[in-house]
Amino acid sequence: MNYQNPKTFFYLPSTVERAERSLVCSPFNLGLLAAMRHESVSLGAIAQNNGVKYGYTKRPLSEVACDNALNWLIQVGILRREVDGQGITDSFRLTPLGHQLVEQYQGKNLPSPSWGDRIYDMMTRWLRLPF
Repeated sequence: MNYQNPKTFFYLPSTVERAERSLVCSPFNLGLLAAMRHESVSLGAIAQNNGVKYGYTKRPLSEVACDNALNWLIQVGILRREVDGQGITDSFRLTPLGHQLVEQYQGKNLPSPSWGDRIYDMMTRWLRLPF
């Protein structure tokens, strides 16, 4: 077996669209996902003024707001929580879908979301079934 070639995952176009829309509508910059490409990033490095300082967020976010936004990116399949020997940590990593999106936007800026994107993302996020 060749372990150097990562397994390629194929996603439905609707899954990729939802993930892209959620990423574009999120309060995070592509720099955060680029950092997560190589290592896990803790909530403390993203929240408050640290997020702006490191280029991870567009504006300072409270820990609660930051955690909620990161959890939404987990639900759409872009991120996962880091796990260590004692359980779930406060750090995050990219999923294969997240890696795919970072590669797609590498060297570019994320597009600005349209009002339609914002409304659709908000409806998807807040009106989803709880399962």
